Order: sequence, then C-alpha cells, then structure tokens
Amino acid sequence: MMSMISSHWSRRALVAAISVGWVAAAQAEVPAQQQEQASGWFRMMVGDTEVTALYDGHTTLDTSLLKGMEHDEILRHLDALFIDAENGMQTAVNAFLIHTGQNLVLVDAGSAACFGPTLGQVEQNLRASGYAPEQVDTILMTHLHPDHVCGLVDENGEAVYPNAELRASEGDADFWLDEERSQALPEEERAFFTMAQEAVAPYQEAGRFSPFAPGDELLMGIVARDTHGHTPGHASFMLNSGDDAMLVWGDVVHSYGVQFADPSVAIEFDSDPEQAVHTREAVLERAVDEKHWVAGAHMPFPGIGHIVEDEEGYRWLPIEFAPIARDSE
Repeated sequence: MMSMISSHWSRRALVAAISVGWVAAAQAEVPAQQQEQASGWFRMMVGDTEVTALYDGHTTLDTSLLKGMEHDEILRHLDALFIDAENGMQTAVNAFLIHTGQNLVLVDAGSAACFGPTLGQVEQNLRASGYAPEQVDTILMTHLHPDHVCGLVDENGEAVYPNAELRASEGDADFWLDEERSQALPEEERAFFTMAQEAVAPYQEAGRFSPFAPGDELLMGIVARDTHGHTPGHASFMLNSGDDAMLVWGDVVHSYGVQFADPSVAIEFDSDPEQAVHTREAVLERAVDEKHWVAGAHMPFPGIGHIVEDEEGYRWLPIEFAPIARDSE
C-alpha cells in the first residue's frame, strides 16, 4: 500500500516538475529581432574574371517620374510583379568591382551622403567583400549623376580611392564638368553639376582623370559602349573573358517592372528621353541575341541577370545564388 502511494506521489511530482519546466521555458525571454541584413556584396565569375556586385543602398522613386505610359497601366505592371508602389518604387543602387587578374576596376562609386541615410554603402561593402579602396586602380563611370559619382570622395572632399585612375566618357565630362555651363543655369538647377565637379576634382588635381570615347578598349577585355540618352555621354562597359561576357549597363533601365515590358517608357532624369528609349530598345535586343550577362545599377540587388523576350516585351531573369566555381573544383 505504501509503495503504491509513494509511486503515485512520485508520478505527481514528476508531472509537476515537467509542468514547471514548461512554464519556465514559455516565460523565458525571447531574443530581440535582429532586423539587420547580410553585407551587401555578391560575387560571380565571368570567364576568368571575378565580378563583385556592391550594394550602395536603395531609394524610392515616385511612379510619376515614368513617362510614356498611363499611371494605371504603370501600376498594373508593378502589381503583377508584387511591387508595392503605393509610396513609390523601391530602387536599388549598385556598383560593380571587376578583378581581371591584372586590374581591380570599380564601375561607378555610389552616392555617399548625397541622397540620405538609405544610400552610401559602396565603400563599406567593398571592404566587407575582402578588398580595400586603396587596391582599386581604375574607376570607370557609366555617367556622372550624383548617385554614381558622389561616392568618389569622402565627407572632406578627399579621394576615397587614392590610387585609382578615374575615367568618364568625353560626352559626360564635357557636359557635367563644364563650369561655364553650370554657372549659366539658375542656382536651383546647378546641384547635379556641382556634385559631379566636386567628386571628380581631387582626381583631376592629382592628374588621375582622363576621358574615353565610345569603342575604346579601356583595359584588356573591357570596351566602352555608347549608350547615351540618359545623359549626353552615358556609357556601358562590355566585359569579355574566355567564352563568357557581361555588359555593365549603368542606367539603361530604372524600373524593371515597367521598362522591360515596355522599353518605350522614359524617366524624368533622362536628358534626351527619345534617345534613351532608342538606346534601351537596342541594348535589350542585343542582350537577347548575344545571351550575355547584364549588370544594372538600378536592378534589384545584386543587379545581375539575363534578358529574354516576353509576350509584351522583355523579361528579367536574375542570377541565382551559388558558390564560386574554382579551377581546382
């Protein structure tokens, strides 16, 4: 009898202990949400050339900036891709680091502090990717808009990339770096000129700035292509390595949700909207025909993918995350 009672109370004690443990576990403090993202860099190989996408951050563009399509139609395209445009379109800003084996080349430099706290992360992501600004020997600018050029200098106006040769197209250099042109404008229209001039200045003063022309082979395997329209001298860079190729195309597309479906849609920032549309149509057609990689400054990070034809126009096929293929594997 005593044994049965003892056994009964032992079971009750065990149940009670387990219950207390469950309650204690339920009442344990839940860790805080981290709400931070991984470092903004992505790496791939194009032939024997290493390409690292660098995330500068994001900005929000109002859909009213898109020209040539009714607003309801714009929203239809965006909604079909689950892009919530109620408060504007989120748009990435990307730069690209190209290691050819002989040169470390940065294409565009991001916006630094020119457009607020959601941008300006190219330098820190370059460091996170395993490189240092001092190791960059060449900087190629697709164009001299501030979201591409402001990251060339720090808050003191000093060169962030002290050992780099800075290259920009003749068309953009002649336009944005012309002080007489900027001074002739009303003060409220000078900002883009001033930011470009201040960003390029330390490289000019050090004798490390030189323009290029369309078709120039800037480094072995990297050729400048004329893609003007968005700016007077907007350029893209064709990278060829072995049997692989990539076009780093700058601002050929700003809204992938709209401008792939209808390349005739321009954006407010285009200096020559008609030419920008013509350029975009030609670049997209060539990307489909040649099947090369594309790297875009305002495509969703990492901004790398392929273009295919679609029923209405074109479609963006983003790259998938994968380990880097190595020669020894």
